[in-house]
Amino acid sequence: MALLDPNDWLLLHGGKAEATEPATGEALGLLTLASPDDVAEAAGAAARAQRAWARTPYTERAAVLRRAGDLIHRYAPEISGWIVREAGSIAGKADFEIRTAAEECYEAAALAHRPPGQVLPSAAPRLSYTSRMPAGVVGVIAPFNVPLVLAIRSVAPALALGNAVVLKPDPRTAVCGGHVLAAVFAQAGLPEGLLHVLPGAAEAGRALVTDPHVRVVSFTGSTSAGREVGALAARHLKRAHLELGGNSAFLVLEDADLDAAMPSAAWASFFHQGQVCMTAGRHLVHASLYDAYVERLAAKADALAVGDPYREEVHLGPVIDRGQLEKIDALVRAAGAAGARVAAGGNHRDLFYRPTVLAEPASGAPSPAYSQEVFGPVAPVRSFETLDEAVALAADTGYGLALGIVTRDAARALELADRIPTGLLHINDQTVNDEPVAAFGGLADSGTGSRFGGEANLDAFTETRWTTVRATPAAYPF
Repeated sequence: MALLDPNDWLLLHGGKAEATEPATGEALGLLTLASPDDVAEAAGAAARAQRAWARTPYTERAAVLRRAGDLIHRYAPEISGWIVREAGSIAGKADFEIRTAAEECYEAAALAHRPPGQVLPSAAPRLSYTSRMPAGVVGVIAPFNVPLVLAIRSVAPALALGNAVVLKPDPRTAVCGGHVLAAVFAQAGLPEGLLHVLPGAAEAGRALVTDPHVRVVSFTGSTSAGREVGALAARHLKRAHLELGGNSAFLVLEDADLDAAMPSAAWASFFHQGQVCMTAGRHLVHASLYDAYVERLAAKADALAVGDPYREEVHLGPVIDRGQLEKIDALVRAAGAAGARVAAGGNHRDLFYRPTVLAEPASGAPSPAYSQEVFGPVAPVRSFETLDEAVALAADTGYGLALGIVTRDAARALELADRIPTGLLHINDQTVNDEPVAAFGGLADSGTGSRFGGEANLDAFTETRWTTVRATPAAYPF
């Protein structure tokens, strides 16, 4: 029995679209997109359904989430096929998404059991306590790159804590980032009306942010789009949790073992074609190791197979679409024009971009590929002489998402990291890391802090109420 029924994808009014395989251009299925009217209808229905769900015993809510995790495992082959074909992912990345998505459900189920507040001291003769209340309707806007995980990480905890959800997945990954979850939760026994999946364009996203029934917005995407979402939410006095872009540094100190570091270095920049917010966009390497590092990373890049991940065994698949390919290629060409040496890659066939290593000049203005978020398989490498210079280079960015440091001296790495503001730190590991139990988020242009994962979900998807109770009415001077 299949999980997905394509007939369920044709219920919206925003125009037809196709689920497309980037590797071949083949149409995988016919979809419809959401209109603003669809958003309004879904948000209203979600608000009505949420009231009963909030009163549902926490044990029942937790059971739905556990069943959803089990179903993700049960239908793993079918879900994996969609992630590989629709998102251009290799099989290993699809497996990672499935495992993580199931764990997000199990972790969310545990949230339903958490104490809802705390008893407070009071100077008055009364009981004083706080309690967490569901926010109501949560709007989730999720991207194309890790579609299943970046949707479920907000959907699951929001539902577990008594909310309803309206999910707008990226239209390019509407099935594996949206319709899969609708089918999973329907089978898991989630009551009707609590989860609405509405793939759509920007106007659907704006309607979701501004709808009066939606009280909290969870957005994952580019910094430029996140600024618009944040501004729009603020005008409507709504909380917006923004997980945005990055240009993370991978810092290699002079005592690093290059043989041990190289798998992390390559993974940090080339995993999923570099289409990950935590991708290492800047490799900062001590000058004594720089030449050897560039040579080894270039050799690693040249050895990676790029091709159709559904029909071949490859390390990298296609980038998501022509627009993304052109952006990557333009930045690499501009880097060459700015003085960077293309040590590996720098070319493509159709949407298959070769993993690229750029040897950046040690001084002068950095290339655009170094200073901007590429969102492609590009690794700019720059040298430093002193730790103070390394700190200055690593901190010289508007972003503040992840930082990786490779060294034999972990204590020194911790000291160094305290001078580089980021939301995530990984010592002797690469920058692309995530676990459902960990608070995840970035600073500055990378977002509004650690808002997803573990206990952070309690703050993200509930409201706190202060309550006092007296045995008799209080007396006042008038």
